[in-house]
Amino acid sequence: MAEPNLEPDFLGTKNQEKASWTPWIVAAVVVVLGIGIWAVVGRHSAPPPQNVGTGMAPADPYATNLTIGGLQMSEADSFAGGKVTYIDGQITNSGQKTLNAVTVQVGFKNDLGEYAQRISVPLSLIRTREPYVDTQPVSAAPIQPGQERDFRLIFDTVPPDWNMQYPDLRVINVRIQ
Repeated sequence: MAEPNLEPDFLGTKNQEKASWTPWIVAAVVVVLGIGIWAVVGRHSAPPPQNVGTGMAPADPYATNLTIGGLQMSEADSFAGGKVTYIDGQITNSGQKTLNAVTVQVGFKNDLGEYAQRISVPLSLIRTREPYVDTQPVSAAPIQPGQERDFRLIFDTVPPDWNMQYPDLRVINVRIQ
């Protein structure tokens, strides 16, 4: 009868018998199969992106009752030495409900027609124009059904590769009474 191998291993303990490679081979096969299954199943389970082709958030359902027009853009120097970009316009509430808040997503495109930046901002109503333009949130003066109001959107930064064309505006959230 053969004597077991009792030579010390790296921890100083004595091995009783030589290690078998079978468990390591089985474990490797299981890992490879698991990765293969994950790759096949994972590729098909991802949900499709919303608004493919537009790159903008979905419009609020009440947005069909709102008309945005009369857009004008301007730029001014800020006190910090930067530039501020303004988008002024009118919003008309053709629906039957009073608006307490409106959030729009503004999409600035580059020269390739791709969105360089999309920003969601609350719509601010113009309260006074003299001696300077002063704004207030929609909640301070809700927009009644059939009413048209002037608004202003203010941007401290715009993307450096913006094509300087009017950006896309989409009403993405409306709070109504």
